Amino acid sequence: MLAGRIRGHATSTVKHPTLTGWKLLIVQPDDGGDPVLAIDSLGAGPGMEVLISSDGKFTAQTVGTQATPIRWSVIGIKDEAAGGRRQEAGDS
Repeated sequence: MLAGRIRGHATSTVKHPTLTGWKLLIVQPDDGGDPVLAIDSLGAGPGMEVLISSDGKFTAQTVGTQATPIRWSVIGIKDEAAGGRRQEAGDS
């Protein structure tokens, strides 16, 4: 699992049949590694901070088949507390 920021989305005229209907995002991991292509079912968009997983079994289950070339998937979107400050335990 990695944290990263969405840099954009990928489009193609032809793609693997298992990816039909899925939004494909380009995610730059925070660790400085190479950008990865991830499927998204959560509604993330450019500039958002997300958590991505390379768990191939989870991703294959998400798209409904083991025969998919995609490895990464968005599993969470970072949100912020009101006012842009971190909310500490016990804050209301």
